Amino acid sequence: MRIVIYQEPKVTDYRTGKEISFPEKPSAVTVGSYDGVHAGHRQIIGQMVEAASALGLRSVVVTFEPHPRHIVNRDPSGRLKLLTLLEEKAMLIESLGVEWLFVVKFDSTFAAQSSESFIQRVLLDRIGAKQVVIGYDHGFGRDRKGGVSTLCRMAEQNRFELKVVDEVRLSAEHFSSTRIRALLREGRIREANLFLGAPYLISGEVVHGAKKGREIGFPTVNILIGSSDKLLPKFGVYIASTVIDGCEFRAMMNIGIRPTVAADSAPAVEAYILGHSGDLYGKVLTFHLLERLRDEIRFESFEALQEQLKKDKKMVEQYQK
Repeated sequence: MRIVIYQEPKVTDYRTGKEISFPEKPSAVTVGSYDGVHAGHRQIIGQMVEAASALGLRSVVVTFEPHPRHIVNRDPSGRLKLLTLLEEKAMLIESLGVEWLFVVKFDSTFAAQSSESFIQRVLLDRIGAKQVVIGYDHGFGRDRKGGVSTLCRMAEQNRFELKVVDEVRLSAEHFSSTRIRALLREGRIREANLFLGAPYLISGEVVHGAKKGREIGFPTVNILIGSSDKLLPKFGVYIASTVIDGCEFRAMMNIGIRPTVAADSAPAVEAYILGHSGDLYGKVLTFHLLERLRDEIRFESFEALQEQLKKDKKMVEQYQK
């Protein structure tokens, strides 16, 4: 999948930063923030990819960076935490068979344009949309005033096809990024994963830490998260998996302040990877969270911590998906 950044009028390659040619070409397109790429999003993107294949069109997902709610409609309770940073979102979207991820640089100027202007200038003139696939509750453009009715009207005028994907529910509950954030904050990882349609991702670069784990037989990798906007689930110990050089490993991940070894420290993410040895510094690893084992606990000694980690490790080894 190719990732490009669009800041009118330029299109640049995400990896190289160089301006590239992005010709208008008959395309199947879907548009959205797609934070989390949850099961509802997957239905929409999947139907767009199917339409592209059936009609011989280029498949394009249009998304926004930063998240529009970081620019407009800011939450007075605090900055919106994201389920997926851009790299994570791209990884999930690529797995669905999409050819192009078209990332619109979102700022106050872009936010001020009307939905009609966005459809005409970006979807039609810049990309070449011939088939647009959206969810039933989709809203976009200034103040999210654009939606299904706007697209229906413009589809008739501009001769592109519009497909609206019906609501998807799980046990009568609506799929939403908001609901998933709430579940993660409560540590309900299994339920969150059901709504996501896949395990929750945490990714970042392996950096040097205090190396306290080595002293008690549990050397960990310390993960530097790419942005403070990333939502970390409720502090605690989790079962996770990661792929290193094509091989999958189970991991025991701690998310929190590590009260026994680093009192009053900032929240951190570290993982003990079962069955792996070797230098991982500088590598970017992606962990899939599978299950929550327990809360963080402040132990009276390193020996007590070590004994608990042995129990945690056994549970990780015995875990069945």
